[in-house]
Amino acid sequence: MPNLRSIEKNLRPVLFYGNNPLSLLGGALTTASALVLVGFWVVTIFGHGGPSNPYVGLIFDLCLPGLFILGLILIPIGIVLRRRRLIATDQVPATYPQIDLQNPVFRRGIEIVVLATFINFVIVGTASYRGVAYMDSAAFCGTSCHVMKPQWTAYQASPHSHVECVECHVGTGMKSYVQAKVNGTKQLVEVAFDTYPRPVTAPLNALRPARETCEECHNPTHFAGEKLIVKTTFGDDEKNSVTRTVLVLHLGGVDSLSHRSGIHGHHLDHYEYVSTDPDAQHIIAVTATNPNGTSTSYVDSSWKGPISGYTRTMDCMDCHNQATHVFQTAEDAIDEAMVDGTPNPSLPFVHKEGLVLIQATYTSQAQAGQKIVSGLDDFYRTQFPQVWSTQRPLVDAAAKRLVAVYDRNVFPSMKVTWGTYPNNIGHMDFPGCFRCHDGSHVSKSGKTLSNDCGLCHNLLAVDETNPRVLNDLSLQNELHLQ
Repeated sequence: MPNLRSIEKNLRPVLFYGNNPLSLLGGALTTASALVLVGFWVVTIFGHGGPSNPYVGLIFDLCLPGLFILGLILIPIGIVLRRRRLIATDQVPATYPQIDLQNPVFRRGIEIVVLATFINFVIVGTASYRGVAYMDSAAFCGTSCHVMKPQWTAYQASPHSHVECVECHVGTGMKSYVQAKVNGTKQLVEVAFDTYPRPVTAPLNALRPARETCEECHNPTHFAGEKLIVKTTFGDDEKNSVTRTVLVLHLGGVDSLSHRSGIHGHHLDHYEYVSTDPDAQHIIAVTATNPNGTSTSYVDSSWKGPISGYTRTMDCMDCHNQATHVFQTAEDAIDEAMVDGTPNPSLPFVHKEGLVLIQATYTSQAQAGQKIVSGLDDFYRTQFPQVWSTQRPLVDAAAKRLVAVYDRNVFPSMKVTWGTYPNNIGHMDFPGCFRCHDGSHVSKSGKTLSNDCGLCHNLLAVDETNPRVLNDLSLQNELHLQ
């Protein structure tokens, strides 16, 4: 068996010099990484494509192969270093030990490799699983990975706070994975060099299509019918006079007879529009595809320039652009807080003074917290000393709530203030519906995109103190409007 003897003779020095901590560690890393990778590939092949988590690729396509290669590199490095050390100390044996399991040195080396491989297999496998699970969490996206404090704060108070960020922002498949990694790398560089944009924006065209996100849970053709809306507002007078607006939204959809109606039903057709800005706040042209395959274009009659800009096919996100990351206006935020009872509407001028305090300019949230508390305290101490002395707990609670309202919506370090992020639902605070339905988008034939308010809602009461309709519906108690 001359060939086997020759191979065994050549392997002797490799195994001899490889019996060192660095090479053994490299062998263990390589073996453990290989076992985990092979296991993942088996799951991928026989498990119908493997996990859909987009961050799995980060572990199994980048980190583990990196560990595997690192282990391979450590093995020869350890061999070279040990050989140099033995040569320098004149300890190179005349004859290298035979490859013999009876040899205690060789056997001990094998035992160390096996033990280290098992330990590393457990460590690498557990770390891989925990790493994937963590990177799939909203906390990772909101607090560890990106500069997303405003979005993270809004997300926590949203109806979608139980939905992981990656389910909407990162798709499945290689294309989505590559796009996410490229974008993530860009953001990492921006954060490292402090060049990231302030405020952080998400242009509509950069978002995943609604059919891959919203429509995974929400059926756009579902017939939603009508929705009663009661909006409570407080005045800037001493009594913080309460008025209410009541309206019925015609959400509509597709009914059992396949009839389309309401807001949702009328927007199920194919619409493409052109806007002058990435946030689609100024839409200059809308093209509707008709049932017979033809199309009709409606152009803003006030627009005199070329029809060019940001082109987009309309979907849910064009109206529901703050479905999760909702930022309020100052008026809505304080009205909502006062409906909850804090600030207490019994405090004179608390609505007016509260608005002044939360809309003032501050350099940081910390400074805002101090100024809002001291400002409200000074106001009642100097203007209403009786209230300040007898209703101090209400004043303190009001100040605390105003700080919370501010911290929920304003982030000076990120240049996010009231109105930074437009909300396209409705048309009271931002253009919203009127971006298209303003009566100015006209086709060549003279047809106008409707701006008939009755198509979307009916106003049952407008800024009334005690709307009769709420009494008729016996909703005063249910809505805590007494």
